[in-house]
Amino acid sequence: MMAAPPAIGFAGSPMDRADALRRDPAAIAALAAGGDALVLDLDGLLPRIDERDRLRWLPLVPDAAELVFLGLLDGRPRFAAVPQLGDALPLLARQDLWHLIGALSAADLALYGGARSLIDWHARHRFCANCGSPTVPAKGGWQRDCTGCGASHFPRTDPVVIMLVEHQDRLLLGRQARFPPGRYSALAGFVEPGETLEEAVAREVREETGVPVCDVRYLFSQPWPFPSQLMLACVAQATDHRLTLDPDELEDARWFTRAEVGRALDNVGEGPFDPPPATAVAYNLLRWWTDRPI
Repeated sequence: MMAAPPAIGFAGSPMDRADALRRDPAAIAALAAGGDALVLDLDGLLPRIDERDRLRWLPLVPDAAELVFLGLLDGRPRFAAVPQLGDALPLLARQDLWHLIGALSAADLALYGGARSLIDWHARHRFCANCGSPTVPAKGGWQRDCTGCGASHFPRTDPVVIMLVEHQDRLLLGRQARFPPGRYSALAGFVEPGETLEEAVAREVREETGVPVCDVRYLFSQPWPFPSQLMLACVAQATDHRLTLDPDELEDARWFTRAEVGRALDNVGEGPFDPPPATAVAYNLLRWWTDRPI
């Protein structure tokens, strides 16, 4: 029997995306000018939160910034402004970001994640990949059109497999050199062109650890807005436990027992390793594994 997955971070947004409105530029303009519109308060790509740890929404004041229409929430149109630059800093270096997202409710986390992915894409795609001409927002910000060749560009989502590898009731976890000291997590990698999720899981595990796997199963997914991945959580069975690490990918990898994983999750900082943060799908995977019936 498969245990139910835990609540997924960055998922479950309460926003009505109002797709029909995106196709009507006049309607979007009227919403922005109607006096009822709100814009997400951001410091670049960082959320600004109020004294109750909630996202801040400000009255929309027309200016020169590019705006994207996020949708309708509580009956009011919601927008976000495109920053001048995307976030070039490594994710794990942004301790201010981790502090802020750790304070948000599940609904606010999902709202912020969706907005962040969208405006970060706009900041990085101001020029056409086809001819190099400037692009301009279209469809309320859910598209960019080239001013030169007329090509249309759309927000991208990159599929990433993230997987638990089991062998005789033990779990294979790895750590990259950029991880905080003591952290181990599930293996992960981008799905490459021309392969299935199952093939991507098998390839990534073999490349990083030398372990062959079979019986790959998809479990659940998570949007991950750094900048815009869709994490596809899977579980696979190892047919051999021997490790041959790729040092360019992993600093270390180990097999952990169910009891060790449970202690790590329940006693952060005191267990045999430090787990990933609770907002990450890797944490959800570990909880799923320890909570499921044996």
